[in-house]
Amino acid sequence: MTQRVLIIGGYGNFGSFISKTLAKETYLQVIVAGRSSQKAQAFIKTIEAINPVEAVKIDISNNDLSRDLALIKPDIVIHTSGPFQSQSYAVAEACINADIHYIDLADGRHFVSDIVKLDAIAKQKSVLVISGASSVPCLTSALVDYYQPQFKTLEHLDYGITTAQRTARGLATTAAILGYTGKRFETLINGSPKKIFGWQDLKARKYSRLGWRLLGNCDVPDLAIFPQRYPAIKTIRFYAGLEIPFIHLTLWGLSWMVRAKIIRNLEGHATLLLRLSHLFDWLGSSKSAFHMSMSGKDDKGLKKNITFELTAKSGDGPYIPCMPAILIAKKLALKEITECGAYPCVGFISRDEYLNALTSLDISWQELVAA
Repeated sequence: MTQRVLIIGGYGNFGSFISKTLAKETYLQVIVAGRSSQKAQAFIKTIEAINPVEAVKIDISNNDLSRDLALIKPDIVIHTSGPFQSQSYAVAEACINADIHYIDLADGRHFVSDIVKLDAIAKQKSVLVISGASSVPCLTSALVDYYQPQFKTLEHLDYGITTAQRTARGLATTAAILGYTGKRFETLINGSPKKIFGWQDLKARKYSRLGWRLLGNCDVPDLAIFPQRYPAIKTIRFYAGLEIPFIHLTLWGLSWMVRAKIIRNLEGHATLLLRLSHLFDWLGSSKSAFHMSMSGKDDKGLKKNITFELTAKSGDGPYIPCMPAILIAKKLALKEITECGAYPCVGFISRDEYLNALTSLDISWQELVAA
């Protein structure tokens, strides 16, 4: 039986890739939604689909979502329209009330970790609600789950993402990053919670296939979820970085102005700063990377370190966060997932499932083990 998948933000940076990928499946029918019916209609003409693709207008900021869902009658909703940091759970709640499975690509720390508040009602309605079906915390937790058995004790995680200059950079993602730049948040260091500041603690890391990139503190759902999921871990540091040093350092400088309360918040300047960043595209590349360094002790009590590094070329980096939503939607449609309730996206996709889904893209990975 064909399952109808409604993709909110289905013609955006992430949504367009998800729409085109899911439309290739015989058992799925894609409905592309967004605030502009004209853009949705124009986009669906570019999709090579097995089943007819529909286009609808949906604005999640109004109060008509329940009515829209009743008219469209999807089996699964994928919500890609961020930033999620300032959103309520209105979309997820509307889906639960309509007996519809819900998946989002949220990267907001509390949005993802607090989705469990909807667990009881989701179970009552026999639907699955998944938040954070993205690189964090889905890929990152899949890596920890995979490598943890290779340690007697896994104690430290140091990991991050460096983005390519010449790839699609959405306004929502930009606004999300700017929302915590210079702001204080908590992570785990040496076994105790510690306050750090967004985009600070400047560091440089040499990626094996890219060279040196600058990195700074980044606030992600992992920082709230991992201390409970992996209680033996003592330190969790997550970083993000921009390819061009000048742009990264400019944002680092602005983070100090926010920290000093000279600037209240950078999120409101997202449109301007994104436009300015594009002026430097000619200096950048289409190469991005992710790394995770895991350290602890082996069976003999000796120090052990494993580093996983993923490199994306040809501008394919932004497609990595799309994979969990694609995989979970397929599993739901094929009845391979029967769980109900509301969860952060951890434990639903294995490392190998995730990496196998990337093989059609210009993405490679390697791991290094050091005693």
